Amino acid sequence: MTKRPLVYAAVCWAAGNAAACLLTANRLLVVWAGITLLMVAAALMMRIRGQGIKMLVLLWIILTLGGAYFEWNDHRNATALPAALGQTASALEEAPVHLEGVVSSTVERDGDRVDFVMVIQEASLLTGEGADSHEDTDSSEAGSGEAGGSKRDSEAADVVQGEKIAAQVKLQAEEEIAEAAKWKRGDRVKVTGTLELPAIARNFGGFDYRAYLRSRHIHWLLRASGTAAVTAEAPGSFGFRSVLRWSDSVRSGIGRELERLFPARDAGYLKGLIIGMQDELDPDTYKQFSRLGLTHILAISGMHVAVYAGVLLVVLTRLRLTKEAALTLTMLFLPLYVLLAGAGPSVIRAGLMSMIALYAARVGILKDGLHVLCLAGWLMLLWEPYYLLNVSFQLSFLVTLGLIVFVPLAAPLLTRLPRRLGGAVCVTLTAQLVSFPLTIYYFNQFALLSFAANFILVPFITFGVLPLGTAALLLSRLWPFMAEQIARLVKLLNTATFAAVDGIGTYAGMTIWRSPSLLWILLYYGLLYAILLMMKLAAEARKVPGYTAEETVPLEGLGHCAERDSSPALVGIMGTAAARRYRFAAVSFTAGLALLLYWGYKPQMLSPEGEVSFLDVGQGDSILISAPGGVHILVDGGGTLSFGSKEEWRIRRSPYEVGAKTVVPLLRKRGIHHLDAVILTHGDQDHMGGLQAVLEEIPVNALLFNGTLADHDNYTKLMTTAVRKGIKLYAVHQGLEWSPSGSEGPRLSFLWPKLNSAQEPVLPVVEEQNDFSVVFRLDMSGRSFLFTGDIEKAAEADLIAAQQASCGSAGTPTCDQASGPVDVLKAPHHGSKTSSSEDWLRYWKPSAAVISVGANNNYGHPGKEVLERYLAAGLDIYRTDEQGEIQIRIKEGALSVRHKLISADASP
Repeated sequence: MTKRPLVYAAVCWAAGNAAACLLTANRLLVVWAGITLLMVAAALMMRIRGQGIKMLVLLWIILTLGGAYFEWNDHRNATALPAALGQTASALEEAPVHLEGVVSSTVERDGDRVDFVMVIQEASLLTGEGADSHEDTDSSEAGSGEAGGSKRDSEAADVVQGEKIAAQVKLQAEEEIAEAAKWKRGDRVKVTGTLELPAIARNFGGFDYRAYLRSRHIHWLLRASGTAAVTAEAPGSFGFRSVLRWSDSVRSGIGRELERLFPARDAGYLKGLIIGMQDELDPDTYKQFSRLGLTHILAISGMHVAVYAGVLLVVLTRLRLTKEAALTLTMLFLPLYVLLAGAGPSVIRAGLMSMIALYAARVGILKDGLHVLCLAGWLMLLWEPYYLLNVSFQLSFLVTLGLIVFVPLAAPLLTRLPRRLGGAVCVTLTAQLVSFPLTIYYFNQFALLSFAANFILVPFITFGVLPLGTAALLLSRLWPFMAEQIARLVKLLNTATFAAVDGIGTYAGMTIWRSPSLLWILLYYGLLYAILLMMKLAAEARKVPGYTAEETVPLEGLGHCAERDSSPALVGIMGTAAARRYRFAAVSFTAGLALLLYWGYKPQMLSPEGEVSFLDVGQGDSILISAPGGVHILVDGGGTLSFGSKEEWRIRRSPYEVGAKTVVPLLRKRGIHHLDAVILTHGDQDHMGGLQAVLEEIPVNALLFNGTLADHDNYTKLMTTAVRKGIKLYAVHQGLEWSPSGSEGPRLSFLWPKLNSAQEPVLPVVEEQNDFSVVFRLDMSGRSFLFTGDIEKAAEADLIAAQQASCGSAGTPTCDQASGPVDVLKAPHHGSKTSSSEDWLRYWKPSAAVISVGANNNYGHPGKEVLERYLAAGLDIYRTDEQGEIQIRIKEGALSVRHKLISADASP
């Protein structure tokens, strides 16, 4: 500890931050007390004295201060708006307000929406006509908040200083784009709109937008309609935001210059590569880079900073500046580059480390890379403790730390390779191994060819595309002809890069992993370190020279034991024995790591007897069935509803789509490697829309549907994708049964729709799909579930009649299994009043009903009369709009229910 006190101090500070972040206050105190007792016990048992005691106490103090510092900052991170406006947080939801403040972020437009963050300086509620005109923030008639004689509530005119809010302005006409383009960081703005709390995670393991914004000190969304709701004026004085404003202007100018030099796809790619602007990167290109773990190329990181710092040092040296002057100038230029690169956590880390390292080289101190890294991390966490939660911060520091710690261990193992090749392999492999746990934790996928892609493409892009693209940019105004020639070369290199990424991506060997626990991650790093250390020690032990019998000295000729022990023969034997011990230890640790990876790769299974998860996808259905034997079946995939066609200028680059943003991430997070079947109950958008992303991203064995076609483009696209991917298509109908894992496993009995007796060679096109929904019963581990799609009362009556007729005929072997009471009913048609008749409930006699429905939907689902019928029948009612995702597990033959938004268990 005395050799690297800064390292231990920084680690203790980060550990204190992490403990305070992960634990509640009570648990934090318990853990702190336990660590204190352990440190005292260690000091007594190891008989630490003098300087050691002082160092131990100092580290304990730093650990304590780290936890207290995070707790203090976290306690201060609370909204002041409700108190300032004299309202509760719930009362402020959808409340019309007038806010004044300063734009503190870049202003970004995506389609018909403009986003920026503002720091509030004054806030007031609106009453009267002004409030009425802003109840619908999407209405084109919304005004500025001052019109129509609106008045501000004098009691709510308190000043709120310093709180951030995320403003979202929905443009009402194409002409407003030019007006919104004038808004800049640092502008003083007045915005009238409605307040909204950010969405929370509604599914287990889902993205929590509210927590994400809170880590950025934002607690509210402000939704405004049209540019008329915003008044902006440039700042009147110079300040730090003026510097950021200038930086935004320069970045925009660089972006425009790249657009002038290159086609759209190349320009978007180079914006990310050179200045870290990823907003305009082609979504398909980004997806391909992401699949291969190459997105770090598109985010400014230490690699970019190192390249630019190295080039700048070479240029300054060639200009005959002294070494000290070149180091000083480079150090002074780095903050400018950090600003122009967007000042994200990874580029701040790289910039800080480079400046510290340059200063250390300038004055001849602190040349240890680990010290530099820890000092940079400590400074960043002092400035913003919530950096600890930032994915970019975590990846940047962990990979850099891994290179510092693991490369010296791995390098001796690659000595047989040529020096430069061995170095490149070592760095690339180490970076892949170190980033692997965080990659699967956050992105839940890993390409087996990721190492090859990084090994080939990273040097190609770093030392080819990046400097040449930058050169074309710098020469574009100074020497246009040369800039155009370089740009042509860069286009060719980009074409080769995209082709390589697409080609490798086709055979990437994509694997899906569930998000591991913190303990799993710590064990992974511990075992990896132990393996590399043992292999290094074994390699070093093998280098001990061996001797033949003729070369050894007889033991009788040695006078002393010490001399006998140090004889060459014994040294050779001892070296060989040590190498064997180290190899055995390495093999043992490798076996442990393999078991750990196997355990981490297994899909999440909450109950070995099976479970059914009703995902919250808003107004729609999506249900995941996990059965014994590792069987996974997805019933519907939800779907984002859209009404009418949008004008081209309104279309967003990456619009929200429930399949890509909710269903696929949840399946990956739970480690679902493949789906044995996808059951599409019918062709309505709120059931089939999200399945497009599922079929594209998750391997699917079979697609079961109702034997009809829906007359819209999305349905055609879905079926075309299934055929292109080689997914088996089955048109199911009444009377079919399927046991995915054999006769002893779960059984699906299909009850609807009826078999088409006409045996038409072409599937019929059906416009109204509800009454053609696939209805099936699942019997699993002694419990039963009925899935009903969107059937309505007429189809319910026909289905019951068909069941009674089938069971009334002699010799129907599956009658008992396919009819009779069920434990859980998936409410037909989201609980609509057109479904769930009394006869239906009397026939199936369910114990519980699950209603998959969107919060505040426009259809009035679920119907009041339906809820009354459920209650009268004695059903336990679960609703995704109120409780989020609903998971029903089978445990020892009984049903256990848990739901995301209310931590309560029930047993129907």
